[in-house]
Amino acid sequence: MASLRYQQVELWIRQGIQEQRWKAGERLPSIRDLCERFGVSKITVQHAFQRLEAQRLVEARPRSGYFVLEPVQCSPERHKDRCDPPKRVSEPADVTVHNLLLDVMERGAAFDLCPPSNLIAEGAPLIATDALERQTGLTALNRSLGRALRRQQNRHHSYYDQPAGEASLRFQISERYRRRSTVLGVDDICISNGCQHSLFLALMAVCKAGDVVAVETPGFYGVLQLLEQLQIKVVEVPVIPTQGMDIQALEQAVNRWPVRAVIITPAFATPIGALMTDTARRRLMALANEQDLAIIEDDIYAETAMGTMNSAADVELPLPLKALDSEQRVILCGSYSKCLSKDLRLGWVAGGRWHASIVRLKLVSQLASNRSHQQGLADFIEDGGLVRHLKRYRQALREQRDQLLQQLTHWPIADVHVPDGGLAMWIALPESTDTLKLYGEALMSGIVITPGPLFSASGAYRNCLRLSYAHAWTRQRCSRLERLKNLVR
Repeated sequence: MASLRYQQVELWIRQGIQEQRWKAGERLPSIRDLCERFGVSKITVQHAFQRLEAQRLVEARPRSGYFVLEPVQCSPERHKDRCDPPKRVSEPADVTVHNLLLDVMERGAAFDLCPPSNLIAEGAPLIATDALERQTGLTALNRSLGRALRRQQNRHHSYYDQPAGEASLRFQISERYRRRSTVLGVDDICISNGCQHSLFLALMAVCKAGDVVAVETPGFYGVLQLLEQLQIKVVEVPVIPTQGMDIQALEQAVNRWPVRAVIITPAFATPIGALMTDTARRRLMALANEQDLAIIEDDIYAETAMGTMNSAADVELPLPLKALDSEQRVILCGSYSKCLSKDLRLGWVAGGRWHASIVRLKLVSQLASNRSHQQGLADFIEDGGLVRHLKRYRQALREQRDQLLQQLTHWPIADVHVPDGGLAMWIALPESTDTLKLYGEALMSGIVITPGPLFSASGAYRNCLRLSYAHAWTRQRCSRLERLKNLVR
């Protein structure tokens, strides 16, 4: 059931179209009528219409309002245009990550189509860099890190941090999870060198070369990199945009092959941004208990939940799978890199029944974490800096997502899912589009895209790409997006 006001408006209109309350070509109720009907603001109704427009259910006509679009016929050609994952789970296979990923990362373009190295001066940005820093709270974070470093006064420079990490930071992390109905003690958490490192430790503790692991498709390319390096086979399980991982398909895979673990991002998984339903979460945990599966939970995007226009600070965050873990089989991994700073290489892992092994593996692979950074981050959270930052950051993400959605209105898009968290949208272009080829063409115009095949072990989704709204839409970025639209056309 839709909980946000714009979702209620969107659902009511969508159901009306499905029930043919309004037929193709007919005018929908006006924005003013909908504001009165639902008791909401004009911007709330406009947001609902923008989402429906992106889904190709309605269209805006100048000075006339919104109208129902002709339904798309489910022909084989149309089906190929979409970004839908395969309906059948593929057999376990080795992973080979496309070497294009290294080029994307070297350009610093994982979440920016025109990173600093590619920018060309094209007029003043819409929001100045220093203003952005004040809005996002990074200045306060830097002060906390500096104070922590000064407090050391050479006392710890000759000593390593304890293997599990700074207790003060582990306590603050446990307190954040307590607010999400997840009970974790300080000793249940180990600090890592970021979420990718946490996932690596989890896989090392649970699996060995040749084991089979179930992953989401399309899914996080960082996970595919780890599986390739560790020589672990993958079964790709489809992601349903409105539900998360297809648990029925996962169950079929588990019954057919010796799946050892499931790697999953329940909250706003990249690239689709799907939020796993409560029903799907319970079904997954029941299946894990029944089949003795390890669940490796990537919780890195939960704090980006956008909420409503007026409740970004107090938005209810998704419940982690760890909160439903009665048998200590969920390994919870996370960091603040996606909601605070990617340069702050600190993450955590709560390893459940494998926790002691994970701490030992951390000692082997990293030895120790940066103590002053941990203390500074702990102080920043304790002083309320993270809460203040998230209030502003979530609002910025919501506005930047809506701006991207508006700019995509006239693109030749076959399908798009509009997420309520995360940092990006998953775009399906016409079936004839090859985003791997488009990558090279875009580079010639100073644009770096993230092609769809990077998000699959099988190289699928060639007509898809991930577009991020993690950065403010400056003049430069808007110009690059317009150029990209022309290249796609």
